[in-house]
Amino acid sequence: MKRALSMTTAIVLLSSVLTACGGNSNASNDGGTANAGNANAGNASANNTEANTNADAGNAAANANTGDAGGKTGEKITINLWSFTDEIPNMTKKYLETHPDANVDFKTTVIATTDGAYQPALDQALAGGGKDAPDLYAAESAFVLKYTQGDASDYAANYSDLGLDDQQVKDAGIAQYSVDIGSKDGQLKGLAYQATGGAFIYRRSIAKEVFGTDDPAAIKTNIGPGWDKFFDAAAKLKAKGYGIVSGDGDIWHPIENSSDKGWIVDGKLHIDPKREQFLDFSKQLKDKGYSNGTTDWTEAWYADMSGTGKQPIFGFFGPAWLINYVMSGQVKDTTGDWAVTEPPTGFFWGGTWLLANKDVVKDEAKKAAVADFIKWVTLDTSDTGLQNFWANGTMKAGEQGTKDSVASSVVMSKSDGKVDLLGGQNMFEVFVPANANATGKNLTQYDESINLIWRDQVRQYAEGKKSREQTLKDFKQKVQDQLGIDSE
Repeated sequence: MKRALSMTTAIVLLSSVLTACGGNSNASNDGGTANAGNANAGNASANNTEANTNADAGNAAANANTGDAGGKTGEKITINLWSFTDEIPNMTKKYLETHPDANVDFKTTVIATTDGAYQPALDQALAGGGKDAPDLYAAESAFVLKYTQGDASDYAANYSDLGLDDQQVKDAGIAQYSVDIGSKDGQLKGLAYQATGGAFIYRRSIAKEVFGTDDPAAIKTNIGPGWDKFFDAAAKLKAKGYGIVSGDGDIWHPIENSSDKGWIVDGKLHIDPKREQFLDFSKQLKDKGYSNGTTDWTEAWYADMSGTGKQPIFGFFGPAWLINYVMSGQVKDTTGDWAVTEPPTGFFWGGTWLLANKDVVKDEAKKAAVADFIKWVTLDTSDTGLQNFWANGTMKAGEQGTKDSVASSVVMSKSDGKVDLLGGQNMFEVFVPANANATGKNLTQYDESINLIWRDQVRQYAEGKKSREQTLKDFKQKVQDQLGIDSE
């Protein structure tokens, strides 16, 4: 099996979506991620800036400058931070604000994932080593396994070597899927600061008309557990003139992330029966009019969020970020007419993991500084930890920012997750179990590329352009041609 070439994915820039740190979101079309925080992902490239003085990391110029941070050689520890949005660089500002005695300068490099630019640059920087190599670096769910378990995993330090142990992870109540994705051979190498377990986000008014209630506990039993109940609900909704989802992309992530095995088993392409069933589900949604046949991240998809599509749509599958950074800008007059409940099957979608270069452990001062920042971002459950600020939308003092689902269930359980879009529902009551029910054991480092191929082939089948047999045959051939991976 050949190593995968640099992966690319269709990027849709959501220029109107604000993050808790004041940036925008960029979302990958079929790669299955969305990352809030990039102020201008289309223009961002490799420019080193100091995070504590950086006014706009997202508009970084296309040139990675090197040198001592702030000209303070010998006075402060310089931490080289690489990311694909300005989300983590903005966190460094809050860290320095809450740690006035921290003897560190953050020198940040922001390179957007647009056109696949981030990974090759990061790989080169990690391989090159030296004083300008990344000390801390981010990886999103679409390609994180490459850095935690795959081809580039040897560059990452074990958290235990940084002094961050399993007990701290347990004490913070970190979702197991995040730990599994960030671990190799039992050694934790990365953690996400968000938790992206998915829920079903539905229209209250439609629920009352069709099911007689909008109570999340009741709707959960109408749409699941399992896909049989989900499609039974779709039939009831259709009888009243409603679609259950906007398009097949809305059910893909729950199906993908609940499969028993991933795309690669023993070095060969494996089509898990649950993923193969997506062919039938996609065609059923289209043939029976259970959806509007939209493609995610398109105007038609957004129109269904606002209730202006060709038929009213009942709901969408997604994590808290879909509510906060996508739907919030699209629902318009339907604000307050939404609620969340547990989905027919557990899943997660998206997220960003934070890793450290293994070379930082060679310098005790730098190791301590890097470890302290990672701990503050991912494991600190105190009122002054990033997790608390992020969950409660209090990153900026005196302002109510976006509340988000975070890695720590301990923090979420003591935080206020009520949001206006959901009619004042405390979304954390749903997302804490949703995060716990997600699994991270069916991913591979090739998922981004294989998912693009799969989704394209499934669309062609659902539209009647080819037979089921031909669809599977073409899928296997394209994976072999593009990635050099043979099928079972």
